[in-house]
Amino acid sequence: MSLVTVMALLDFTIEKRFPASRSAHSAVAQGGERSRTAPGFELDIRLSCEAGVTVLFGASGSGKTLTLEALAGFLRPDRGRILLNNEILFDAESGVCFPPQRRGIGYVFQHDALFPHMTLEQNLAFGIARVPALERHRRVRDMMDRFGLAALATRRPHELSGGQKQRASIARALVTEPRLLLLDEPVRGMDYPLRQDFYEILRGIRQSYRIPILLVTHDVKEGFELAAQMAVYEAGRIVQTGAPEEIFLHPRSASVARLLGIANIFSGTVEELDPMSDTTRIRTEMFPVTVPYLPGRLKGDQVSFCIPQEHVQLIAASASESERNRENSIPARVVEEIATPGTMRLLLCIESVAERGTGLSNGSFQLESEVTRAAYKKMGVAKQKDWLVALPKAFIHVFSDQTN
Repeated sequence: MSLVTVMALLDFTIEKRFPASRSAHSAVAQGGERSRTAPGFELDIRLSCEAGVTVLFGASGSGKTLTLEALAGFLRPDRGRILLNNEILFDAESGVCFPPQRRGIGYVFQHDALFPHMTLEQNLAFGIARVPALERHRRVRDMMDRFGLAALATRRPHELSGGQKQRASIARALVTEPRLLLLDEPVRGMDYPLRQDFYEILRGIRQSYRIPILLVTHDVKEGFELAAQMAVYEAGRIVQTGAPEEIFLHPRSASVARLLGIANIFSGTVEELDPMSDTTRIRTEMFPVTVPYLPGRLKGDQVSFCIPQEHVQLIAASASESERNRENSIPARVVEEIATPGTMRLLLCIESVAERGTGLSNGSFQLESEVTRAAYKKMGVAKQKDWLVALPKAFIHVFSDQTN
């Protein structure tokens, strides 16, 4: 595997295979537990990151934490290279492998991992023990002030709240003045106020420290809120990278769309292709749909596509004729409503073309729409169950990878 040529502050390729003959364990203890990897698992990662937050997003066991461990020096790859600010930290071919303490990397684990027998101040000072005493004291006091921990300096970890422990863990990682910060699900298990507190802290770090920050998460909302770049993991591979919004609107495959929480995923057959009008006609099992022109596709091709729930629009029967005749409008009935703090998720049952007007429906084909609570109330969805739903062509995305 060749190294990515894009100039970046962090640039790496990592390959690691875990033997199928036994369960593999990572080298890092996290809160008393060791992360486990399925036998036969293979990690094969290539990524470039500039200053700012890059989110590593994917299902559990897809290789996100292993990537952090390899970067930090706790896991030695079989092949590959790791460059940080153009300095080689690891190169399998030449045998270069810096130990963790020489890499200049800060690591915040899923659990706080503070030393229980030390005070908060001692925990922060531990990582810079070789720094001259006066400078060490200055850095520790500055970091405690920055994170609102000065009044807690003499407390031990068991005397701190969850939020205080998390801030202490981040402060301990930053007091070493790292060139790279690794965050492994730092808000896992935290309640909403503590999550928001952490997000505010991370935004401040992003502004104050012009370094790459890798954040592992399962929460797509975190990616949108914090990251300039997202890397989507599947089974030890990065299958898509880009800005979070770009990935959300153009997921590479159905499996990526599902990871992002997109429920409306359909398959169909290409019926018509018209490059002059920039349209392609696809027929699914239940309805036809028009999407943008698909270069390289042929009539009869099987394709899959998606549309995010928030872009599925409801049109009332009382709407104007032009509204009711909008492109990709389909009769549907609301069969279930699910309330969230800011929106209402609507599960819609679609009648097939053959069933329309018969009063019959097998109820087997569903579509989801998500509307704000204000729109839900204004439209009177609670009282009206039969609607037309419009699937705007601009928000329908046909997957480039049709394999899953």
